[in-house]
Amino acid sequence: MLLQEPNPSPYDLEFALFGFPIRISWTFWLGAVVFGYSLADGLDRLGGDASPGRLPLLLLWAIALLVSILIHELGHALAFRQNGIESSIVLYHFGGLAIPRSHGSTFGSSFSSPRLSNASDLWIALAGPLLQLGSALVLVALVKSMGYRILAFELMPGPLSRLSGVEDGKAFDSFGLLAMVTFYVWPSVLWALLNLVPVFPLDGGRVMRSLVLIFGGAQETWLWISLSIAAVMDYLGMTGGQFFIGILFLSLAMGNYQMLQGPSRF
Repeated sequence: MLLQEPNPSPYDLEFALFGFPIRISWTFWLGAVVFGYSLADGLDRLGGDASPGRLPLLLLWAIALLVSILIHELGHALAFRQNGIESSIVLYHFGGLAIPRSHGSTFGSSFSSPRLSNASDLWIALAGPLLQLGSALVLVALVKSMGYRILAFELMPGPLSRLSGVEDGKAFDSFGLLAMVTFYVWPSVLWALLNLVPVFPLDGGRVMRSLVLIFGGAQETWLWISLSIAAVMDYLGMTGGQFFIGILFLSLAMGNYQMLQGPSRF
């Protein structure tokens, strides 16, 4: 399935941060190019002669994306640590995973979950997107305090492109600074919100599952909710021209359906 940890490779980058082992799969860079090319291309055309070109912009995008997703996964990892569980982090072509080592299961990559209380599982699920989104809001507040305009929101779909106040302000004096802010805010807001859609095993699906169980709902209840929302998201993605969204939620819907059919699905 899409949210599965990739196998280690000699081309992976490995290091530690705050005591967490981190592995960046070589496929992360491939995914960054695929997902960011149209954004980099559009910014390159917008910049004209001031733009350094698509390749440098793609490199800047990949770095901003790495920092954004790493912050997201650090949120999960720190919440795990708060619950006495050490974890490692893997970044790959579909984002990132926080892996609780003491339980041998991957948070967000499989249909099993660590043996935690529903309240703890809810907090761990929320910690990632909240830290990622919070980091973007801090940057937005800093940029707005200096009187600059936030281009990233204008490039987002739906109501996000019409947020009051973010389009006000002066243009950046530096095109590189404009690109850096845009490349960080855009995925940090959009991908954090996408992760909060209540479809399992996305973070929002785990939040929804925890809430259903906390309030006494049956195991099948949260799965049917997840499957139904995944089907709606798949339809909206495919009919709205957002084919990546459509494919993602189709895969998640199929996984949810398999869970409902499996003999040991919970």
